[in-house]
Amino acid sequence: MKHHKKGRKLGRVRKVRVALLRSLARALVKHGRIKTSVAKAKELRPFIEKMVTIARNDTVANRRLIFSRLGNDNETTKILFEKVAPNFKDTPGGYTRIVKLGVKADSSTDEAIIEFVK
Repeated sequence: MKHHKKGRKLGRVRKVRVALLRSLARALVKHGRIKTSVAKAKELRPFIEKMVTIARNDTVANRRLIFSRLGNDNETTKILFEKVAPNFKDTPGGYTRIVKLGVKADSSTDEAIIEFVK
C-alpha cells in the first residue's frame, strides 16, 4: 500500500531534503522568483503556499510558526508577513506559478521558474 508515500525524495535524506526546501522557500520570499529544477519547484509549491496562507493572518503565534518552519530566519519572516502576504489577503489560494523553461544543456535537467503571482 502507498500510505504516507507522497512527496519527492529528490535524492536526499530527510534532514537534507528539509534544509533544501527551507532554503528554497527563503530564497523565493526574498527574491520573488527563483530558477530551479521542475521537481524541486513542484515540491516547493505546497510548502510555500501553506506558509503564505498562515502569514495572511498576522498574529504572534503565526509569526513564531513561520519563523520555525523557515529555519529561524527573522528577516525572511518579516518580509513574508509585511510584503508578500498582504498581496494575497483576498486570494483563496494559488499564490505561486511554475513556468517550465525546458531542458538544461549540460546536465539534461528540466528547469523551471517558480514565482509569486502578482
